[in-house]
Amino acid sequence: MLGLFKAVMPKEDKFFDLFSAHARTLVAGAEALHDMTAGGDAVGPASARVDLHEDEADEVTRQVMVAVRRSFITPFDRSDIQDLTTSLDDAIDQMRKTAKVVSLFEVKTFEPQMREMTRIIVEAAKLTQEAVDLLPKMRLNAQKLSDIAVRITEIEDQSDQMYDQGRKDLFQASQAGGDPMAFIVGVDIYSHLEKVMDRFEDVANRISGIVVEQV
Repeated sequence: MLGLFKAVMPKEDKFFDLFSAHARTLVAGAEALHDMTAGGDAVGPASARVDLHEDEADEVTRQVMVAVRRSFITPFDRSDIQDLTTSLDDAIDQMRKTAKVVSLFEVKTFEPQMREMTRIIVEAAKLTQEAVDLLPKMRLNAQKLSDIAVRITEIEDQSDQMYDQGRKDLFQASQAGGDPMAFIVGVDIYSHLEKVMDRFEDVANRISGIVVEQV
């Protein structure tokens, strides 16, 4: 009887609205991160924007967790909702950690590979938003969602290559008489950028897992 009651009750579509809102904060945060790597006077304002969007994401996370507790009907498993929300939040949390390192060490110039990594982070964020917006009709959009997950994995591989090449370039510059601190700080920034991209791959994997369970 309970199963029949759940079947005829309307789904809690507000979760999808919250997922979309969360994804939009990721796009805005990624764009701010990319703007930050323009360097110079752009660093401070862009870093502040990353912080702002991370705060917005935290508020969306809070709303999702409250809704999970209060809703009788959810669009899919509660643990999957919580895990997806956490993975979305982890992505922008990592952006904030990256911006914090930049601010802490007062970095004003960035390596070309760093800027290119933030460019593909923006691409990953936009793909994530596209995927999240397809979730309300995931059965109809299963193939599109699969294609997006594959694309995010592909650009994560590109990020790995940039990460390796960037660290190598920093090392060679330090060996040629460059500033040792520039090498240390640069490697730290590269590591944080790579973690941002890893978090987007985590989101893609969460979404793929939900689709597999639901379709």
